[in-house]
Amino acid sequence: MSERPDSDHVRPEGVDDATVEALGKLSEAFEVVENARGFLYGFHRMTGQADLALGEAVDLFRSAGHTELADRLERDIVGRNVIEGRWTFQIVEDFDASYYGPFREAEQAARDELVGGRRHIFESEMKEARRTRGARHHESRPEPGV
Repeated sequence: MSERPDSDHVRPEGVDDATVEALGKLSEAFEVVENARGFLYGFHRMTGQADLALGEAVDLFRSAGHTELADRLERDIVGRNVIEGRWTFQIVEDFDASYYGPFREAEQAARDELVGGRRHIFESEMKEARRTRGARHHESRPEPGV
């Protein structure tokens, strides 16, 4: 049983509690941004699926003899921008360039500067404080090769 965290999850010598806590909060904030990015990509995919299904509906209306309705839907809604001048791929690209990318770089830079790039030190220490030592399924880390 592995009773100690691996070295990538141990605070470097001389790093204080306040620094570990601040890095933990920064990591938490970035994880929220990661989650938001996932929702944005979900929105992107769902909007695209809706547009393709709408195109199929237009074809079905046209086949059913509802040409005027099909023409109106095709003209007004199929391929429409979701916000002024943009499809969702452009929103995703803008988000990545304007917010996600700089946030990711800032989070990495803080870890590089303060703890040699190590990740999740706060969480690792929380795990060590909360787990039951010596109990199965409470190991500090997997055995080598697992």
